[in-house]
Amino acid sequence: MKNLLPILICLFLFACKEQKEAKTNETATVATTDTPEQWLTFEGSDKNAKHIVLISGDEEYRSEESMPQLAKILSQHHGFNCTVLFAQDPANPGIIDANYVKNIPGLEALDSADLMIISTRFRALPDDQMKQIDDYLMAGKPVIGLRTATHAFNFKDEDVSSYKHYGNSYKGDMEEWEGGFGRLVLGENWVSHHGHHKHQSTKGFVTDAGKTTGITNSIADGDVWASADVYEVRLPMSGDSQPIIYGKVMNRKGEFDENDIFYGMRPTDDEAAKTNNAGKDVSEPLMPVAWTRTYQIPGGKKGKAFTSTAFSAVDFTIEGTRRLVVNAVYWTLDLPVPTMTNVELVGSYNPTTYEFRKDEYWDQKQLKISDFK
Repeated sequence: MKNLLPILICLFLFACKEQKEAKTNETATVATTDTPEQWLTFEGSDKNAKHIVLISGDEEYRSEESMPQLAKILSQHHGFNCTVLFAQDPANPGIIDANYVKNIPGLEALDSADLMIISTRFRALPDDQMKQIDDYLMAGKPVIGLRTATHAFNFKDEDVSSYKHYGNSYKGDMEEWEGGFGRLVLGENWVSHHGHHKHQSTKGFVTDAGKTTGITNSIADGDVWASADVYEVRLPMSGDSQPIIYGKVMNRKGEFDENDIFYGMRPTDDEAAKTNNAGKDVSEPLMPVAWTRTYQIPGGKKGKAFTSTAFSAVDFTIEGTRRLVVNAVYWTLDLPVPTMTNVELVGSYNPTTYEFRKDEYWDQKQLKISDFK
């Protein structure tokens, strides 16, 4: 009995330890379950590498699919540290909802960002999130805007916001902000579709000025292609905007196919369109679909901006279209632009067609941010 007592004490202590560890593990599991990932980080080759923040959040062109792939290319092939942000309902964190326009968590990442890549559409973010973007632009840090970033924000009359001047349709007392973020920062806001949407594609042609920037290194005429149609811009462009790529409107050779990611259009389509579906002449002048400019918001420092409207998630499968964006990253960061920049896709990339989707789609899809790791 004397020898049995120490053994019983040891067994008791061991059981207590096991129970404590089980509770700790259970707590950790619950904590992990309760806090789903609301944004993604992709580490580059060096902790001191440039930090790029990529902001998705548009209802149509699937930036929630393209931005993680772009971040993977930039981090794995080029060593940049990347943070990718997503639109989501705060009541359902960690689940992407491209239709929810009032929340993109994680924008505080801009505090340490060297470059902001934005591909949002008609967002109406709360003041604390808009302030992060405003502070970044005040510092004159570089910006890349993709496709719908020309109309990145939109505030309704009933919206309570200190940043309504960022809205696409702004025509208020702050005259410098007429046309909002798109017009003041990127050089243009939403005007109209120049090509026939889902029926006429965009084929890029390098401008003379584009050949001197490095942005078009290893990009020949026709390499940049997008099934997303040419956007109209007002000419001449504002400020010191410099066209880099002109977009020629191309007719679809084959039949329209709603089940095809390009809707039946192909990079090999070779007939330039003369008119669009409204009968408007689209042959001359050609619209810029990629350009550079210097921006400066009131009270802020000057900064560099690059914009490309020849972009959607499915068009990011085109090597030349990817190379244009990656080259622009180097240009905006004042780094030498490589020749034949590595833009090989990382992992599986299966983008879906650009289209508007109903709220019910996002409710049922329950698309996790963590799925895009």
